[in-house]
Amino acid sequence: MWHATCRALLVLALCCATVVRADQTVRVAIVGGPVLAGVWPRLVERAQQATHLHISTVMAAPKDGVVPAFARGDADLLLIHGSDEAFFLAGHGLSGPLRPWALNGFAIVGPHDDPAGVRQATDGTDAMRRIAAADAPLLAFRDPGSFTIAQRLWKRAGIRPGARQQWPDESAKPQQVLVTAAQQGAYAIVGYIPVRFGRIPDAGLDVLLHGDPLMQRMYVILEPGPRHPASRVQRQRAARLAQYLVSAAGQAALVQADQDAGGPWLQPLSQTPDLYPSGE
Repeated sequence: MWHATCRALLVLALCCATVVRADQTVRVAIVGGPVLAGVWPRLVERAQQATHLHISTVMAAPKDGVVPAFARGDADLLLIHGSDEAFFLAGHGLSGPLRPWALNGFAIVGPHDDPAGVRQATDGTDAMRRIAAADAPLLAFRDPGSFTIAQRLWKRAGIRPGARQQWPDESAKPQQVLVTAAQQGAYAIVGYIPVRFGRIPDAGLDVLLHGDPLMQRMYVILEPGPRHPASRVQRQRAARLAQYLVSAAGQAALVQADQDAGGPWLQPLSQTPDLYPSGE
């Protein structure tokens, strides 16, 4: 279902695209969230108008698919979360430096009766305090993004989580994390886009809190590095698109595309949270 939805949205991007020269093509591989939410197809239309490039989204898939595709040279530009995989591409010379592009949010999901009172929390830090105070179970989802968000909130709350707030995720597949959480009456931190669009089935659990700026992860853009097989022309086109996406005009286009897609799904760089305020 997820792949079918992504394919349909990619077709939308092609149908709505401004007519541009085919010999100005830049091939993009992107993780599925921005496509699934409908933001990327709408942004492609605006980017083509601004850059006069033909943007071909050659793959929209989890990072296990798009990272090898970029490394092989099947794509000229890669958009993924900042991650070990992104750093390894840069370290091996397959990509240039990581360029921050956008952010996406995470949510705290849990039982409908919400024994810890997360629905009433003012933000993610308050929610974690409530979970700890109630000694409610929190599934330690093995997704790196969810783990990072959880640790960030525990640190901000000044709390060392107990054993029940670090229950192991024994799901057979990452997408089944909320099935496991539901079976155990536990809370979990997951990506807001995947749970809203059914990529991660909610298993009867409720989205109890989302929208906290501290519960966001950064998407980055990777251009071809010295060991990437892209040609000189492909590199120039990739750089042109990357520069537009991070520019003021590109960021404004992202905001508009997100609104048109019924967001907020993605946030521009101007919404980056201050993780290191003065004095900390």
